[in-house]
Amino acid sequence: MTHPTVNPVQLADEITRQLGRLTDHLTQLPPDEATSVIAHILDPDDGVLGGITGLVTGGSRFAKTQAEHGRLPAEVWLALGRAANELNDIGHDLDEHRATLHHVSQPATTTAAKPPVPAPLVVRRHR
Repeated sequence: MTHPTVNPVQLADEITRQLGRLTDHLTQLPPDEATSVIAHILDPDDGVLGGITGLVTGGSRFAKTQAEHGRLPAEVWLALGRAANELNDIGHDLDEHRATLHHVSQPATTTAAKPPVPAPLVVRRHR
Protein backbone atom coordinates (compact mmCIF):
# COMPACT_ATOMS: atom_id res chain seq x y z
CA MET A 1 0.00 0.00 0.00
CA THR A 2 1.44 3.36 -0.97
CA HIS A 3 1.43 6.36 1.32
CA PRO A 4 0.33 9.74 0.05
CA THR A 5 3.15 12.16 -0.55
CA VAL A 6 3.52 14.55 2.36
CA ASN A 7 4.17 18.19 1.64
CA PRO A 8 6.98 19.10 4.07
CA VAL A 9 5.82 22.72 4.41
CA GLN A 10 2.29 21.60 5.28
CA LEU A 11 3.74 19.07 7.72
CA ALA A 12 5.80 21.82 9.40
CA ASP A 13 2.67 24.00 9.60
CA GLU A 14 0.69 21.16 11.17
CA ILE A 15 3.44 20.46 13.72
CA THR A 16 3.46 24.16 14.61
CA ARG A 17 -0.32 24.08 15.12
CA GLN A 18 -0.01 20.96 17.26
CA LEU A 19 2.67 22.63 19.40
CA GLY A 20 0.28 25.54 19.91
CA ARG A 21 -2.45 23.12 20.98
CA LEU A 22 -0.03 21.42 23.37
CA THR A 23 0.86 24.79 24.87
CA ASP A 24 -2.83 25.62 25.32
CA HIS A 25 -3.47 22.27 27.02
CA LEU A 26 -0.41 22.64 29.22
CA THR A 27 -1.66 25.94 30.65
CA GLN A 28 -4.97 24.32 31.60
CA LEU A 29 -3.74 21.05 33.11
CA PRO A 30 -3.61 20.38 36.86
CA PRO A 31 -0.07 20.87 38.23
CA ASP A 32 0.77 17.16 38.49
CA GLU A 33 -0.25 16.48 34.89
CA ALA A 34 1.45 19.62 33.57
CA THR A 35 4.67 18.64 35.34
CA SER A 36 4.48 15.17 33.81
CA VAL A 37 3.93 16.63 30.34
CA ILE A 38 6.89 19.00 30.76
CA ALA A 39 9.11 16.08 31.82
CA HIS A 40 8.00 14.18 28.70
CA ILE A 41 8.62 17.21 26.46
CA LEU A 42 12.17 17.43 27.80
CA ASP A 43 12.94 13.74 27.20
CA PRO A 44 16.10 13.82 25.06
CA ASP A 45 15.16 10.67 23.14
CA ASP A 46 11.38 10.85 22.72
CA GLY A 47 10.52 14.42 23.70
CA VAL A 48 9.66 17.51 21.72
CA LEU A 49 12.88 19.31 22.62
CA GLY A 50 14.98 16.37 21.41
CA GLY A 51 12.95 16.22 18.21
CA ILE A 52 13.41 19.91 17.51
CA THR A 53 17.11 19.65 18.28
CA GLY A 54 17.38 16.75 15.81
CA LEU A 55 15.48 18.74 13.20
CA VAL A 56 17.77 21.77 13.52
CA THR A 57 20.82 19.46 13.49
CA GLY A 58 19.56 17.89 10.25
CA GLY A 59 19.02 21.37 8.82
CA SER A 60 22.57 22.27 9.76
CA ARG A 61 23.96 19.21 7.97
CA PHE A 62 21.92 20.08 4.89
CA ALA A 63 23.11 23.70 5.01
CA LYS A 64 26.73 22.56 5.33
CA THR A 65 26.46 20.49 2.14
CA GLN A 66 24.74 23.36 0.35
CA ALA A 67 27.37 25.84 1.55
CA GLU A 68 30.15 23.54 0.36
CA HIS A 69 28.57 23.58 -3.10
CA GLY A 70 28.12 27.36 -3.04
CA ARG A 71 24.31 27.21 -2.93
CA LEU A 72 24.04 28.79 0.53
CA PRO A 73 26.24 31.30 2.31
CA ALA A 74 28.46 29.70 4.96
CA GLU A 75 26.85 32.03 7.51
CA VAL A 76 23.57 30.10 7.17
CA TRP A 77 25.29 26.81 7.98
CA LEU A 78 27.18 28.39 10.88
CA ALA A 79 23.99 29.92 12.32
CA LEU A 80 22.13 26.61 12.10
CA GLY A 81 25.09 24.82 13.66
CA ARG A 82 25.17 27.30 16.53
CA ALA A 83 21.42 26.92 17.01
CA ALA A 84 21.74 23.11 17.09
CA ASN A 85 24.58 23.33 19.60
CA GLU A 86 22.64 25.76 21.79
CA LEU A 87 19.53 23.56 21.74
CA ASN A 88 21.70 20.57 22.64
CA ASP A 89 23.25 22.51 25.54
CA ILE A 90 19.81 23.61 26.72
CA GLY A 91 18.68 19.99 26.59
CA HIS A 92 21.64 18.95 28.74
CA ASP A 93 20.97 21.76 31.23
CA LEU A 94 17.32 20.74 31.52
CA ASP A 95 17.97 17.00 31.57
CA GLU A 96 19.31 17.19 35.12
CA HIS A 97 15.87 18.45 36.20
CA ARG A 98 13.79 15.86 34.34
CA ALA A 99 13.93 13.35 37.20
CA THR A 100 12.73 16.01 39.62
CA LEU A 101 9.86 16.94 37.31
CA HIS A 102 8.92 13.28 36.95
CA HIS A 103 9.10 12.73 40.72
CA VAL A 104 6.99 15.82 41.47
CA SER A 105 4.36 14.69 38.97
CA GLN A 106 3.80 11.39 40.80
CA PRO A 107 0.90 11.23 43.27
CA ALA A 108 1.89 11.60 46.90
CA THR A 109 2.18 8.24 48.69
CA THR A 110 1.42 9.54 52.18
CA THR A 111 -1.69 11.34 53.30
CA ALA A 112 0.13 13.48 55.87
CA ALA A 113 2.67 14.89 53.44
CA LYS A 114 3.93 18.39 54.07
CA PRO A 115 2.61 21.01 51.70
CA PRO A 116 5.18 22.29 49.20
CA VAL A 117 7.34 25.13 50.40
CA PRO A 118 7.67 28.11 48.06
CA ALA A 119 11.20 28.47 46.75
CA PRO A 120 13.01 31.69 45.99
CA LEU A 121 12.98 32.33 42.27
CA VAL A 122 16.52 33.67 42.15
CA VAL A 123 18.87 30.73 41.94
CA ARG A 124 22.53 30.75 41.04
CA ARG A 125 23.42 28.47 38.16
CA HIS A 126 26.15 25.95 38.70
CA ARG A 127 28.02 24.11 36.02
